[in-house]
Amino acid sequence: MRNIFSKLSFVACLPLIFCSCKTKTEVALTARYPDWAKNAVIYEVNTRQFSPEGTFKAFEASLPRLKELGVDILWFMPIYPIGEKNRKFPAGSTTSLGSYYSVRDYKGVNPEFGTEADFKAAVTKAHEMGFKVILDWVANHSAWDNKWVSEHPEWYVQDSTGKILSAFDWTDVAKLNYKNKDMRKAMIGSMKYWVDNCDIDGFRCDVAGEVPVDFWEEAHAELEKTKIMFMLAENEGTKDMCKTAFDMDYGWKMHSLMAKVAKGEDSVKSIIKLQQKIDSILPKDAVRMYFITNHDENSWNGTAKEKFGEGENAFAVLTYTLPGMPLIYNGQEAGLDKRLRFFAKDTIDWNHKDFSPFYKTLNALKHENEALWNTPFGGSFVPLDNTQPRKVLSFMREKGDNRVVVILNLSPAKVTVNLKGSKADGDYTDVFSKAEFTLNSSNLNLTLPAWGYWVMEAE
Repeated sequence: MRNIFSKLSFVACLPLIFCSCKTKTEVALTARYPDWAKNAVIYEVNTRQFSPEGTFKAFEASLPRLKELGVDILWFMPIYPIGEKNRKFPAGSTTSLGSYYSVRDYKGVNPEFGTEADFKAAVTKAHEMGFKVILDWVANHSAWDNKWVSEHPEWYVQDSTGKILSAFDWTDVAKLNYKNKDMRKAMIGSMKYWVDNCDIDGFRCDVAGEVPVDFWEEAHAELEKTKIMFMLAENEGTKDMCKTAFDMDYGWKMHSLMAKVAKGEDSVKSIIKLQQKIDSILPKDAVRMYFITNHDENSWNGTAKEKFGEGENAFAVLTYTLPGMPLIYNGQEAGLDKRLRFFAKDTIDWNHKDFSPFYKTLNALKHENEALWNTPFGGSFVPLDNTQPRKVLSFMREKGDNRVVVILNLSPAKVTVNLKGSKADGDYTDVFSKAEFTLNSSNLNLTLPAWGYWVMEAE
């Protein structure tokens, strides 16, 4: 840690008077945006690698720790039986546990993780402790030995000879055909199974952009006949996806840009420009998910340490303070510094480092300070000009009486910086050190260490 100082629920049937105090934006959201998501932090669970046992029961034992950490939404990577036919193998290996995203049975549980009863017990316990639970859903493709392939080959994309095709170069899966209405109905029925039987609260939808938007809209509407869902799309840049089908999508471009800035390949000016562009094109009631790592990045493209070096925590601060929802990938709070193998058992080292106090502080700030609440409930992104614009990112978010000012040195060298203008002047408390001070841009002469950061709450 480098610090320079030592929901809206569904209310369509409620009396009109209840809505009279809400903004037009908030009223418009009440039919699709859960109250519990407005200031939530999402946590990704890789069951296989989470514990030596790699089971739901073993994960359940960590719920008190995660509650203390302050996360809200538990996103489980796919929990379904994994296909064996055409299974992929790690390079140079003759054994493989297979890809979670090669689903053999949409209504089954991978015995590697336990039973459906075990999963249901974990969800029930999580709910009792105040968590919400979403499942990773793979709608674009299935395993080759999924019974749908033999029983309903017309449910899959075929070439001119009738051969079922893979999705991309993913040879362990077969691509589903969304022109087939019966398949759509079966897919929605499978999603509904987990809502009805395990009371889950939503879905993270794999390669969501490869599936027609109208399917997701249909699925979302059908699922919400049971309960309000939170829907996360693994997708970015398609405005239509977040109109009614999804509540949140991925901030891939911001992640890539942050990595370039960390390596000196771009400047913080580009971060400002990208955030302003996002604010202009993303639907006002949609959320962007920001992250320094996730399962794809970690396994295939490098750890957070590989991407951000000593700036890892500075960029984590950024994911928490931009308008959007921050993601923690399991192990991130322990400084996960290895690429977890995707097709094999590779348990997280929970004793590597302890960033828990750092993330507890950020999670508490996210929950308590309305300026940082998720779109559209928090404050807008307001850049603050400074004298080191290529190295130092400074901005403010403000909502009502709540204001947060963030100053980040996103460079590997110590800098001295001044703010320009008086928009942020006032009395503040540093959220990490709890030091109180007055910010006055007319005489501020701030020295930040390499990758140093200030996160300040207005008093």
